[in-house]
Amino acid sequence: MKQEGVKIATLLRERGNLFAGREVLVIDQDDEKKGPMLVEEAKRLAKAAGLDLVLVADRSNPPVCRIMDYGKLQYERKKKIREQKKHHHQQKMKEVKFRLRIDQHDYEYKIRHAEHFLEHGDKVKISLMFRGREMAHKSMGFELIKRIIEDLVEYGKAESTPRMMGRNLSVTLTPVKRQRKEEGAPKKENVKQENSDNAKDED
Repeated sequence: MKQEGVKIATLLRERGNLFAGREVLVIDQDDEKKGPMLVEEAKRLAKAAGLDLVLVADRSNPPVCRIMDYGKLQYERKKKIREQKKHHHQQKMKEVKFRLRIDQHDYEYKIRHAEHFLEHGDKVKISLMFRGREMAHKSMGFELIKRIIEDLVEYGKAESTPRMMGRNLSVTLTPVKRQRKEEGAPKKENVKQENSDNAKDED
């Protein structure tokens, strides 16, 4: 009778009834095939080796079991999951606000913030709010947004063209993978050495 709902890598406990009286194909701790044999005999082999009998392929005919350290297997799986969560970055939307008449220092400061967010894989919404009579200078706003996009081109690309909504002009940038600097560029040490050699030749 076929057992349903059995998970891969299931511990077959010594006194458990799962697959009782059925034959299984056993792979021992040295990766050698044993059997087919009754599951009860397989459990005795695992116990004699000081290890566990673990079901790894319940749909095979016969089912496949491994003699292994089940506790170690579980530990390695949990460790792998923790590492995956550690390196997984959930993308967020960050916003960097600019003013139409922004000075150079503030501009560079905000550009660095945008670069940081994009480098860490977050989207960045660049927004510009027009105040009072600034609405008469929308073209200046579009020029500023264009400049921002160009200054961030190594870090992100615009999802669409800048859009006006009321008094706000905005564009969203998506992170891009930065290209490595071209290999083969002479190192500073090499340049110094070449200059030194040239000087000697002139002497």
